[in-house]
Amino acid sequence: MRAIQFSPAADRLARSRLVEVERPEPGPGQVLVRTELTGVGVGLVRMLRADAEANPGGEMVGTVVAVGPGVAESWIGARVGGVVFASLYAEYVCAVTAMVTEIPADVPAADALAVVRGGLVAMGVVHAAKTVAGASVLITAAASGAGHLALQLARAAGASRVVAAVGSTGKFDFVRQCGADDVLTYDDPWPRAVDIVLDGVGGDLVQRGVNSLGPHGTLVAYSAGGGAVDTSTLLGDLKTVTGFSMGLLSRTEPELIEQYRARLWKLLDEKVIRPHVEVRDWTELDAVVDRIATRRNLGRMAISAGPGPG
Repeated sequence: MRAIQFSPAADRLARSRLVEVERPEPGPGQVLVRTELTGVGVGLVRMLRADAEANPGGEMVGTVVAVGPGVAESWIGARVGGVVFASLYAEYVCAVTAMVTEIPADVPAADALAVVRGGLVAMGVVHAAKTVAGASVLITAAASGAGHLALQLARAAGASRVVAAVGSTGKFDFVRQCGADDVLTYDDPWPRAVDIVLDGVGGDLVQRGVNSLGPHGTLVAYSAGGGAVDTSTLLGDLKTVTGFSMGLLSRTEPELIEQYRARLWKLLDEKVIRPHVEVRDWTELDAVVDRIATRRNLGRMAISAGPGPG
């Protein structure tokens, strides 16, 4: 089968190339999926910055073609979406059954790819904020794969005002179309006294988000970008900082993840959420990575698995 491998490059984060490798065999509790679409996000960029020869995982959509020991044969032929932990960019991937879900027949592959990971993160983050109805919400990374869905979910949950923070003015129209009332860049002055901040960036923006909270406000951090908070800025106004991890929730509360999935499929069907997914060919992966690294992406980026199995 064909797969993508990364290697160091002088003029970019890393260079990808198509190679021929053996098709994997599913192990116990796994299914073998022929991929249709695979996601590309900031996680890949961070991984390649640390290791230009990384073998990343991530979200995918495809069809189950084989099952491993202990997995029901009824999985074969199912159209699924989910997350794999490594070797994502290949025509066939092995996935643990607990990390994939069957996709409703009427859901396009691109929409499914957007929600099987980014949608779950967005819904989890909004729920972690507790009471969104009637609240003012500031969302960083609002044009990202998870961020643009969190924006729409906050609006659907009844937020009184949604403020979208993005990396450049070129993203303003996009986040407005997603439902933002106000838009700003990270260099602009931020509003004061918002009720909720959903931070998908990390770093210095965590403290800036805390500073933007009003009394009893809550910041939900869900970025791997780190960041520190001066706890003295929490005390006087009884502010709260909490975190969200889809990985931990999947392991500890799988039934809640299933509820989120069911809700997301329903919201898609009702057109309450409208994912924005840009699909490119495998041969354009380097350009897609560069686009994300320079913060020029809008919504979810994805690559197709090519013209057919190899």
